[in-house]
Amino acid sequence: MSILTPEKENSSGGLAEAIDKILEKGLVINADVSIAVAGVELLGIKVRAALASFETAAKYGLEFPSGTNLNTDAWKVASQDREACPQCGKMVEKELLLSSMCPWCGWESAQTKISEKPFSKLRIS
Repeated sequence: MSILTPEKENSSGGLAEAIDKILEKGLVINADVSIAVAGVELLGIKVRAALASFETAAKYGLEFPSGTNLNTDAWKVASQDREACPQCGKMVEKELLLSSMCPWCGWESAQTKISEKPFSKLRIS
């Protein structure tokens, strides 16, 4: 019988990386607490909390608080079509990632590498 022991993931991140991961993936807390005496419920508390970026919340259909202004520049940026960079995992606008490179780590798509090569050696007979 083998004993499983927890292992620390090899990452150099600290608090900033943990917060980034929580905002990217989202965190939901559901708690139901009730206090009863002799079968009679005296107190009942239901807690539903979600912590996520606006982008993640919109992706999963979470409802925003009333009065949230969705016409701001920041909201427009967050609602753009974004994709995770294959190298660093950061969310980048999909068009930028495919046509240029990742602004975080410099990863270039195969499409970008092909379009940068000159076709001067190509001969058509």
